Amino acid sequence: MIVSHPKITPQHLARKAVVYLRQSSPKQVQDNLQSQRLQYALRDKAITLGFQDVDIIDGDLGSSASLGAKVRGGFTQLLGTVALGEVGMVLSIEVARLSRTDKDWCHLLELCQVFDTLIADADQIYDLSTMDDQLVLGIKGTLSVVELKVIKSRLLRGQEEKARRGELFRLVAPGYQCDEDGKRIAKDPDNRVRTAIELVFTKFRETWSARQTHLWFIANQVTLPVNRCGNGKTTIGWQLPTLTFIGSMLKNPIYAGAYVYGRKPTKMIVSEGRIVKRTGRTLPPEECRVFIRDHHEAYISWEEFEENRRMLRSNALRFGSDESVSVIREGHGLLSGLLRCGRCGKKMHVRYWGKSGTAARYLCAGDFQNGGMYCIGFGGATVDRRFSELLLDVISPYGLEASLKAIESVNSEVDHKSAVFEKQLQQLEYEAQRAFEQYNAVDARHRLVATELERRWNEKLEELARSKKTFEDIINQRQTLTAEQKQQLLEMGGYFKQVWHSDACPMEAKKKIIRTVIEEIVVQLDESTQMLQFIIHWKGGCHTEFRMEKPRSPVGKATDLEDVELIRKMADRYEDGEIARVLNKLNRRTGKGLSWSQSRVADLRRKHGIASAPNLKTRGQEILSLAQAASSCRVSDTTIRKLVEAKLLPMTQVAPWAPWEIRRADLEAEPVRGIIEHLRRTGKLIVQGIVSEDQRPLFPQNQ
Repeated sequence: MIVSHPKITPQHLARKAVVYLRQSSPKQVQDNLQSQRLQYALRDKAITLGFQDVDIIDGDLGSSASLGAKVRGGFTQLLGTVALGEVGMVLSIEVARLSRTDKDWCHLLELCQVFDTLIADADQIYDLSTMDDQLVLGIKGTLSVVELKVIKSRLLRGQEEKARRGELFRLVAPGYQCDEDGKRIAKDPDNRVRTAIELVFTKFRETWSARQTHLWFIANQVTLPVNRCGNGKTTIGWQLPTLTFIGSMLKNPIYAGAYVYGRKPTKMIVSEGRIVKRTGRTLPPEECRVFIRDHHEAYISWEEFEENRRMLRSNALRFGSDESVSVIREGHGLLSGLLRCGRCGKKMHVRYWGKSGTAARYLCAGDFQNGGMYCIGFGGATVDRRFSELLLDVISPYGLEASLKAIESVNSEVDHKSAVFEKQLQQLEYEAQRAFEQYNAVDARHRLVATELERRWNEKLEELARSKKTFEDIINQRQTLTAEQKQQLLEMGGYFKQVWHSDACPMEAKKKIIRTVIEEIVVQLDESTQMLQFIIHWKGGCHTEFRMEKPRSPVGKATDLEDVELIRKMADRYEDGEIARVLNKLNRRTGKGLSWSQSRVADLRRKHGIASAPNLKTRGQEILSLAQAASSCRVSDTTIRKLVEAKLLPMTQVAPWAPWEIRRADLEAEPVRGIIEHLRRTGKLIVQGIVSEDQRPLFPQNQ
């Protein structure tokens, strides 16, 4: 039956009606089914009012319309359809479904007013062409926005007050469970879950690396508990961990007995012209809005949690940062990650060079990144040897105790795996027994149910058999040390120094030993004496120091001082290639035993700040070499040599094998000029008594 309404005209009925549906969250979509039915029923109301074409837009079910929420695809579709003039009426169960922000509400009202589109809710129909309906809709939209803000503010205040009491729990991390009233948490009663969680922290303390911890779980196929949400419930599932999951567990303060609220604050920003929500970085526990220490039973102490955090930060690879890469790796830099510059306070980095790339050099970047200079740098081999001697003097007396610990820990890794798989085996035995009881309780004549229960029972039995075999393999890996092997371990403790210097002792083991007993090493350089001063901060709080001469860098002794001075003398006279020729003639070599070349001479000049000759062309016109002098006089080199030997022509030479330096003025002066002219006329070289015909006699009375 069609019911006419005075505000609905034939022009409205000639177009279609649009029913807009929205619920704010997926939980409402799943649980508030009656609200969905009421909204879908608006289609029947539109047909009753006379509309033959009715569209339903339900793409925003489960989408929030609050400020900063994601773009509502359904609402955008509604605006586009209205703007095309195709809509006669927009129906929604209530104005609040449309008007959660002033911007969206005003945009819709403007379009409906321009294109003569009606708006209807469960009670009324509104015509935007009338002032009264505009006023009512404006008030309803404002009240809807205010209502949202009031309710949200009230809920957030209640949440925060509950959080300040340490009673607000949305999703508890694996390893904990809420009590019946949901106000307290305690360790999971499942022994398998607790054992697996404890194993994560134990392995991290052994490896000091989240990645190595993750690789251990993957290599040994040890699963960890994870939260699985479904059907409104949270259950525990088991799977191989990811690296991200391991990192989140190590950084989560809940395992240290602390309660935090507001670890990831959200804020509104403008992105591409829209206001959107962004989740900020995870805050340290102490900076969160609520932080309560000793809130519940912990898996690790707070001190251990802070130490884990420091290690994770130092392990992170951050280029350009002040921190050193401190995770234990295979490099030959024994003190990498421990040295700190005594001048600027920055961590010193280790760099590797040489043909094989294993020669360590410790370096403080200083303000080099900002165009400045490096602070301190020195070779690592000599320092590592000296430091090893000092360290061995301190820890060698404890070698026997270390041997006893080694005997105890031979089977520790096997024990860890067996403990985890033993709990897993117990759980599978329970599940298999439960599956059998379910199968045994069903009526055998009800084959449809009995067949399914039998299949589940068989699956549990197969999984149980596989786990038993794995557990047996792990137990077989356990070793029993013989008396001879125990004696060998004890002897290794007595000869700790020999073990340390042995090629079979890996560098990772040495670094782990050093990290165990040393917190940090501060190093300073005395420029006047070139002495390095090391201040060692031991783990127990003691400080010791020692001094040693700074290792000579191979770069600094690449060239002898005599060669540097010789290059300095020749640099303002000759080109780099000519200087290299002279050095090679003198059998000079670089610090690496290489012959000289133009590029090597240029590198040395730049290193020592020696400028090149700026006026070689001008000098070439006044100072001539042997070949240039012979060419200028149009005579042979032998003629010039005889004039020099007769001490008639002055010549200088910076070093043996260096080019001759002959002044052009001396070539044009007497008696050299006269001798050369006589040679040209007669072809005879007479080095004495020959003067030029143009020269006036000194004693005319004797002519």
